[in-house]
Amino acid sequence: MDLTTHWVGMSAIALFVAAYGLVITEEFTHLRKSKPVMMAAGIIWGLIAYQYAGSDQPHATAEAVHEYLTEFAQLFLFLLAAMTYVNAMSERQVFLALRDWLARRAYSYRTMFWITGVLSFFLSPIIDNLTTALVMCAVVLAIGQGNPRFIGVACINIVVAANAGGAFSPFGDITTLMVWQRGIVSFETFFHLFLPSVVNYVVPATLMSLTIPKTKTAEADAENPIRMKRGARRIMFLFMCTITTAVSFHNFLHLPPFLGMMTGLAALKFFGYYLRVTHAVTESNHRQYGQIGDTAPFDSFREVSRVEWDTLLFFFGVIMCVGGLGFIGYLDHLSAYMYVELGPTVANVLVGVISAAVDNIPVMVAVLEMNPAMDLQQWLLVTLTAGVGGSLLSIGSAAGIALMGQARDQYTFFTHLRWTPAIALGY
Repeated sequence: MDLTTHWVGMSAIALFVAAYGLVITEEFTHLRKSKPVMMAAGIIWGLIAYQYAGSDQPHATAEAVHEYLTEFAQLFLFLLAAMTYVNAMSERQVFLALRDWLARRAYSYRTMFWITGVLSFFLSPIIDNLTTALVMCAVVLAIGQGNPRFIGVACINIVVAANAGGAFSPFGDITTLMVWQRGIVSFETFFHLFLPSVVNYVVPATLMSLTIPKTKTAEADAENPIRMKRGARRIMFLFMCTITTAVSFHNFLHLPPFLGMMTGLAALKFFGYYLRVTHAVTESNHRQYGQIGDTAPFDSFREVSRVEWDTLLFFFGVIMCVGGLGFIGYLDHLSAYMYVELGPTVANVLVGVISAAVDNIPVMVAVLEMNPAMDLQQWLLVTLTAGVGGSLLSIGSAAGIALMGQARDQYTFFTHLRWTPAIALGY
């Protein structure tokens, strides 16, 4: 059925717009973003099922829901493993040690601007743009105390760098991960986006760096450096092995990537068991030699409980909402206009601009559900634009939204907006 002009279709659009309006205003309402989209998803599919119940295809909606659920389940399990590893590295103080090491260098503000930006660009493809942005923002806040101007510009630099770096790796952003898991772009093909990603970052970063002074930052406490906890390096090694396993499962065995990630998660749990059973002996040795060890044993299930459940449930709501609108027929009409009338190049450039205001995740979900007839170059283009387009505004990406909360009153929507022309030049 084409329900685009039916009251069911109109109601579904209204529900999605209202739900996403609440998502955008999360910073002010403090209502978690997963709640409105989950509610909207349930109501939208309920309305569709009600309309189909009296037709000759009463089970069509259930079959469609199962398809979207399978898509979400693969994304969910992949991210669950990745987030658990990131939490484990955080618990072992990997990121705190990095922040402390950088803060003790006492470089100039301009040097730290480039160091945090370049690190964001190259860390993002591995641990994703959101985690990278949060880690680097903590560094900037530590070294920029009393200098809100530096913090504001440095945060913009981090957001742009993390989003650009995440665009050339399947692990760098949710949008690239979805494209890779669909099998549209192979793992190694993503690296063709490296040079465009560099341009997207370097152009605005060069312009912003001109406003950063060359004066030295304040020195941190060098006598009490933060050290990584026992097992931190081995967990980092296991994480790299897990990524390799996921890529190998997908490329060589033609298995879904999430299976490789879950296998790696099992390896982390076995290592966590080893850390726990050897904890008492290690602590006894530390006390014997007057050293400070871990105050509590490592618990892998604790790190699973600390994953961003709000984010994971938000993805569920978005995938189901956009899937419902596609099932109604709206995405077919939108695809016909954008990819036939306007052409794929114009349409894909517009996707990036739209993602700056709407967030790139629902936009990319919509493009994937449209599944327009495009060659590989165009799929690479939309992957790039959806990833870096969110940098145009602070609300366009998860990294920007998170940093507005972390560096409150120092990095704001209007602070970012002042540099939008420079970011647009890179785009």
